[in-house]
Amino acid sequence: MVDKSNGYEQCADVFASRRQSQIGVVEVRNWAATLPEGAAVLDLGCGHGVPISETLIRYGCAVYAVDASPRLVAAFHEKFPDVPVACEAIEDSKFFDRLFDGVVAWGVMFLLPIDVQAQVIAKVSAALKPQATFLFTSPGQESSWPDMLTGHESISPGAAAYRRMLEAEGLRVTEEFEDHGENHYYVARKCDLPSSSRTAAAS
Repeated sequence: MVDKSNGYEQCADVFASRRQSQIGVVEVRNWAATLPEGAAVLDLGCGHGVPISETLIRYGCAVYAVDASPRLVAAFHEKFPDVPVACEAIEDSKFFDRLFDGVVAWGVMFLLPIDVQAQVIAKVSAALKPQATFLFTSPGQESSWPDMLTGHESISPGAAAYRRMLEAEGLRVTEEFEDHGENHYYVARKCDLPSSSRTAAAS
């Protein structure tokens, strides 16, 4: 049976105990400040919800969450019982069959194969309202490395490739930056129409 959690189900307790730092909190809160009041935000790869979903909830966002690890989802639900959370692989999720004001994927994109990352970007674009934004982290340089908890391969195609993948789905990168933990962030805004629709409309 394929482990859709990329090894995180087996090390859920270790991950939850280690992911207690405040790295990413300022950056996610600053991003949330650009969203409408009470914004509906989808947290992909939410884990046990700390600190990313927790930060969004405290900011007043209506959070929806997805993670493929049953143990992490159970921990999330215990901590945030009123927040909708689905135990699904990101690439298989229906994203609650709704549109969002923002989508965040902190520390998860690079856990997926490149082709699956492209699929996720397409799914995110389809789930975003026009002019809504997608915030995710992944190295700016093309690189691969073993995940320090699972040993599974992590991979980033690099900033230029991400820009191409995003633009192909009607998302334009508006900002890139790093936090004090050296995590590289991308913020991409959805255009009114995806590039394929613009091409079709022009023909």
